[in-house]
Amino acid sequence: MKKHILVVDDVAAMAEQYAYDLRRLGGYHTRVATGGREALEVLADEPIDCVILDLEMPGFDGFDVLRHMRDHDSDLPVIVYTGTGDFDRCAQAIRLGAYGFIDKAESMQRVMHEVSTALERGRLASEVKVLRARVDAETSLVGVSQPMQRLRDEIRRLAPIPSPVLILGESGSGKELVARDLHALRASEGAPFVPLNCAALPETLVESELFGHERGAFTGADRTRRGAFEQAGKGTLFLDEVGELPLPAQAKLLRVLEGGELVRLGGERSISVEARVVAATHRDLEADVESNRFRQDLLYRLNVHVLRVPPLRERRSDVPLLAQHFLTRICERFGVPAKSIDDEALEILSAYDWRRNNVRELRNIVERLVIATADDVVRAVDVPPEIRDGSSESAPTAPDRTFTELKADAEREIVLAALQRNGGHVTRTAGELGLADHASLLKIMRRLGIQRD
Repeated sequence: MKKHILVVDDVAAMAEQYAYDLRRLGGYHTRVATGGREALEVLADEPIDCVILDLEMPGFDGFDVLRHMRDHDSDLPVIVYTGTGDFDRCAQAIRLGAYGFIDKAESMQRVMHEVSTALERGRLASEVKVLRARVDAETSLVGVSQPMQRLRDEIRRLAPIPSPVLILGESGSGKELVARDLHALRASEGAPFVPLNCAALPETLVESELFGHERGAFTGADRTRRGAFEQAGKGTLFLDEVGELPLPAQAKLLRVLEGGELVRLGGERSISVEARVVAATHRDLEADVESNRFRQDLLYRLNVHVLRVPPLRERRSDVPLLAQHFLTRICERFGVPAKSIDDEALEILSAYDWRRNNVRELRNIVERLVIATADDVVRAVDVPPEIRDGSSESAPTAPDRTFTELKADAEREIVLAALQRNGGHVTRTAGELGLADHASLLKIMRRLGIQRD
């Protein structure tokens, strides 16, 4: 995607010459402004990646532009240039947030080098934000259980593939972490990861957040804004709780996925998008299709590949590892002495159901334990009563049958339930279960002793 450079100089011929050379030598898109206030209007109206700014302008000068950008928390890289040779003023501009400075007498090759370096610095700053957000996250795909090992294997297999992925899982099970791992393992180094929680957006702002808007597209749209698709670039757009999207937004999302292009709200120009879409939901989207809450054609576009995140109760053996992980991270975050959890407390935590909010619920309980426990060891008596009382009801009992028998029973229940949902139609059931064809399902049914009506 070509970068957009804004050249600001009150001498129009100078600005136009710089813009022409940037287009010719660097292949950049360029805009020209002949004053400070016009520059701010362009910044409000168009997405700009770098600014070349003249300091010496009548009226609203380059320093005023820098102060305005600083006051509005803009991290856009700015290169200032001057024809006076007053480098003290350039140093003052650096203190106001400019990235670097050049003299107007310097060669265009030097200018190109500074622009390229500034753009690279902006890319690295964006990447650092993503990495820092990941490091600061209080959860990760921690666990050595069979379900987690399978999930990690599936993530590694799907990560290089640009097709959409649909992540299914209960609330708090770690769907965003799966999406981040899919992104991190892709080959597109430095590409952004843009998360968008569809459930948290007011219906009136969904399309603007997804596709962007032009200045004046609606009341309050005082500047052009890139939507999540454009922000993601060649990276990953993560649509969390995609089942909450309103139907009009679903229709537009489908068109973008099919055509690879979007039009901002209030705009006319088509913009190519290359971001990989990873969606997640805790809803039963097939049931939502039946009740006309979700478009079937959009579901087919999103579920090219499906990953299921196991709930915590299906991987209880990971609870001790997760608890210790959270305990260490939370103690570090709160600046308290390191604590440990004794075996009896871990047994209680492992026996609890965690049905309400899965890993997130466990993390919150561990945080409560860190605050409430004065000792450096968390013991069973410190565990909240609701967790202790709930553990006995959900504690797993020793099976009186072999693992193979239990596995066959679980498979039989899955197949029978799928057949019932599809009215006994074998081909549709095979498709739902991800099998190659109906013959594969018939073979499994014979092995499990399921008779075909």
